[in-house]
Amino acid sequence: MTLQQPTFARFWKCALQVNTFGYSANYRGASHGLDEQAYNTAVAAQCAQHGIEVVGIADHGGIDRIDALRSTLQASGIVVFPGFEIACTEKFHMVCLFPESTSRDELNRYLGALGLTNPDKTVWPSSKGCHEIAREVASLGGFWYAVHATLENGILVRKSMHNWVDAERLRAIQIPGAVGDLPPEFKNIVLDKDPNWKRGRPVAVINARDVAVPEDLADPGATCWIKMTRPTFAAFKVAFLDPESRVRLNSEQPDDKPSAIHSVKVSGGYLDGMEAVLSGHLDTVIGGRGTGKSTLIECLRFALDVLPKGMQARKQHNEIIKENLGKDLGRVEVQLTSFAQHGKRHTVTRKVGEAPIVRDAEGQVSTLLPRDLLPDLDIYGQNEIYELAQDEGSRLRLLEKFLPQDQDGKAQLDQVQKRLRDNAEKLTKAFDDADTLHEQVNRLPKLQEQLQSYEALGLKDKLARVPLLERERQIDVRAQEELKGLQAALATLQDALPDTTFISDKALEGLPHATQLVVMRKVLEGLRQSMAALIAQGQGLLNQGTADMQAARQAWQAAQAAAQAEIDGALRGLPSAAGRTGQQIGVEYQKLQQEIERIRPLQSRMATFKQLTDSLQQERRNLLAELSDRRHVRLQALQSAAKKLNRQLEGRLKVDIEPQGDRKPLLEFLKDCKLEGVGERRLAWIEERGQFSTIQLAQSIREGKEMLALEWNLTPVVAEALSKLPRSKLMALESLELDHSVKIELNVNAGEGPPVYRSLERLSTGQQCTAILHLLLLDNRDPLVMDQPEDNLDNAFIAERIVRELRKAKTQRQFIFATHNANIPVFGDAEWIGVFTATDAHGSLAADAQGSIDVPAIRDSVATILEGGRDAFMQRKAKYEF
Repeated sequence: MTLQQPTFARFWKCALQVNTFGYSANYRGASHGLDEQAYNTAVAAQCAQHGIEVVGIADHGGIDRIDALRSTLQASGIVVFPGFEIACTEKFHMVCLFPESTSRDELNRYLGALGLTNPDKTVWPSSKGCHEIAREVASLGGFWYAVHATLENGILVRKSMHNWVDAERLRAIQIPGAVGDLPPEFKNIVLDKDPNWKRGRPVAVINARDVAVPEDLADPGATCWIKMTRPTFAAFKVAFLDPESRVRLNSEQPDDKPSAIHSVKVSGGYLDGMEAVLSGHLDTVIGGRGTGKSTLIECLRFALDVLPKGMQARKQHNEIIKENLGKDLGRVEVQLTSFAQHGKRHTVTRKVGEAPIVRDAEGQVSTLLPRDLLPDLDIYGQNEIYELAQDEGSRLRLLEKFLPQDQDGKAQLDQVQKRLRDNAEKLTKAFDDADTLHEQVNRLPKLQEQLQSYEALGLKDKLARVPLLERERQIDVRAQEELKGLQAALATLQDALPDTTFISDKALEGLPHATQLVVMRKVLEGLRQSMAALIAQGQGLLNQGTADMQAARQAWQAAQAAAQAEIDGALRGLPSAAGRTGQQIGVEYQKLQQEIERIRPLQSRMATFKQLTDSLQQERRNLLAELSDRRHVRLQALQSAAKKLNRQLEGRLKVDIEPQGDRKPLLEFLKDCKLEGVGERRLAWIEERGQFSTIQLAQSIREGKEMLALEWNLTPVVAEALSKLPRSKLMALESLELDHSVKIELNVNAGEGPPVYRSLERLSTGQQCTAILHLLLLDNRDPLVMDQPEDNLDNAFIAERIVRELRKAKTQRQFIFATHNANIPVFGDAEWIGVFTATDAHGSLAADAQGSIDVPAIRDSVATILEGGRDAFMQRKAKYEF
């Protein structure tokens, strides 16, 4: 279907005090130099240039030339509300406007009814007072506002207090600019803060001015914005029943445009042929049960590929899509504007069984996904809020989106953690190697003592060459290690040669400073060639050295073999002793000498290992300090965000950050350590203890069980078990990350008294849903879509809190709600209301079933569906004596 008429209320630019041809000469004493036709044409041209779509004609007490101007404006597509400006007996001026079809003769009669019967005395005050004129204008179907309110002929300067406080009759005033620019005495009155002028509700404020020459329409103070579905006089009057939502000055128009879903079309299935054209502000779907409201929400979710967060909601979503779209392989099309993509329009289509397809404004298929267009889009199905309220993890994930997502800071934190893990591996290996080394060196005195017992047999002189030959073997081993180290170093250098493909001619094509970048490439290429030559030269030298080394080793090995043969011969000639042959004794002596000579050089390496472990320990201290600093910065950012959040939610919700409040990782870590005699119950102190850090805990463990028992108030069994943790576990413990937890508290006092906050865990389900809704209504540039947000909430809360927040937020964010609650579309002043109906098992949304409350058919549907019809509404009014 193609929608030819407006389907939602929007702001129309209005100039509500335009004068006809003769005003300038008659009242300003100056001519604009145009004849009547030229003047009228110029006014229409100015309207077109400045986007003015509605004009109120308001000459001073005269209407003789109104038809000529009206005809010219209407021919240009401009809607005209005819009228006039008069003065009441209280001497302030009033602009009276009437329906667009009102003829000049009717206006003449209206002037007579208002006490202005002499056409030659149009500037004289009426013989009637403001109240009488207001009643008469209302009975004639018109609308009036107090013009020039802050000037000489205005209601405020004339101090007409009794007329001002009559909120039922006086609905609007005209001022020259922004309310904030008014003198303080007038501003307080206009904002209803002056107790002497108290109305009970603020007056609607518009900008308008006497347009004497066409160029006056360029002045921002000559126009204002009125929200209507279609620019009719009936809709115009409805706007002033809710001016907070429907009347704007030029100074109040928002600059930034949020993301918006403009339309949803469904082909196939239960909603086949349906097209909803939305406003981008507060869009509400109403209708009887089974008409397709929930289906629309789930179709939107399906097209934009937003999976439900709750398991039950996911199951319900799949069932709705399968039953209402899947059987016909239906297709959903969504047109939207993306704030994340700088206000560009895209179309997303998705057919059952396929992935979403994103097209740009030119129809080209994009690589972007729906989540790239609307990264912060929220969609919640029926009862999904209730499901989320039951799950603590889901609530916290919801809150995280409002806290700082410092990707650089998190990446740096992850990098420190990685360096700590690398350090722990190196330190553990260094300590293990040092322990092994120390164990070997500690054997030396015992081996030397054993050696002395053999030497007492006279073997020292006979086998004097044994330790010397073993030293040679150790030197050979070390020489081969040095050659392998050189080969590895050359391979590493080869891998590190510069790669210049990233700076190729193709990569530089079109870059503004390609010439300078080419010079950089030449430097890298020169280095690559030079270093490659050096590597080749080094490899040649290494190959030659390896060959020379092999020749030398062969000669050495031959000499070693000859020497060993002599020793073996000497061993055979040794005398027997203690039941062992001389050869056996000699072999044992030789092995003992070899072991001593293998261990003796290790003594000099002890200092090297000490230096290595000291260096790694210092590196670890530095890394732990950096870890602490980065954790502190992250915590400060979270606490600052919580304070900002609390300012936004003041009087409704309170958020507190509990540093390292999530102790579960520590509990699981210690359980995995299998502490002797320590079960889960003996680890209860982890949750009970106040703030602490894992770095602090690891340090206390190193200081021993007595310190643990004293400082941490642990039982001897737990302290003993912790003190036995190996070095590697302690290092893992001190770098263990404990997340900060978030405490959410709701103000459960809805009255005027001081707030009473209660934590989420102590709230009823309805109150938990309330808290979550407060979070969902926070600032966000992407839409919030919900199916029946009123579920589990009472009407008072919806009317007093949710609706108030919607009215405030809807200019900066789109809300799409399917609802059975009249408070949301009516008191929220929804710009778009879609009335769903069902016939023959088919849901539909006709073009004339879309609009705002200012459309009579929509207003009747709202009353019938949401309020039970006019009779039910009147019965409630009588019963409750409203």
